[in-house]
Amino acid sequence: MQELTDRHAIVTGGATGIGRAIAERLHAEGARVTVMARDETRLQAMCQAFPGMQYQVLDVTDEASVQQAFKAAELASGAVSVLVNNAGSARTAPFARTSAAQWQQMLDVNLTGVFHCIQAALPSLTQGNYGRLINIASTSGLKGYAYTAAYTAAKHGVIGLTRVLALELANTHTTVNAICPGFTNTDIVSEAISNIVSKTGRTEADALAELVKHNPQKRLIEPEEVAAQVAWLCSDAACSVNGQALVLAGGEIM
Repeated sequence: MQELTDRHAIVTGGATGIGRAIAERLHAEGARVTVMARDETRLQAMCQAFPGMQYQVLDVTDEASVQQAFKAAELASGAVSVLVNNAGSARTAPFARTSAAQWQQMLDVNLTGVFHCIQAALPSLTQGNYGRLINIASTSGLKGYAYTAAYTAAKHGVIGLTRVLALELANTHTTVNAICPGFTNTDIVSEAISNIVSKTGRTEADALAELVKHNPQKRLIEPEEVAAQVAWLCSDAACSVNGQALVLAGGEIM
């Protein structure tokens, strides 16, 4: 059964990694999916692979870009029923060596970008009898990791924003939730492993072990696992789930 048939779902950062897995799953569930990101070449390839999928190029840090992309998406595919804020970026540095520019960049991409996209989609999301707003956060939104001050601060902000909006929109038919994956098998983690190898001389296996040591299952989360939880939150069965930060990390956070 395709529960999302005739519903318009927007996925930011939808051309790669977690976003791509989410877009594929929502497409399989029958949604009219619009993927959004900065890289048009990847977006075009995504839509060629999944007939019927649409795309819009945007920069989530630019309010005008976001407004333009969302208006175009609604003209093409109708009012937004599902918004998945997945676009993000992760940079690490000791706090003492975190520049003001890096701090601001992490806030702009990971928090202010979410703000821009929600503001653009909110009139559509709340106008009918169904709406799902899902923010892809991180376990960094619920705990601290050394050398991730800017990223962690931004993701904590996403969790706070999720909880506030869940209350503000509780009298509508729109639910607001966050998903908090641990380290996930994406290009971002591959880059992190490469950085560890280059800076410390460790092997790739040792670098991977360093990343997964916090997960009691000692493994990376797969993007498809995140996508499955997004699909569940979009289902009628999850209509009373609101204001939650759903953790996918093998028991790291309880």
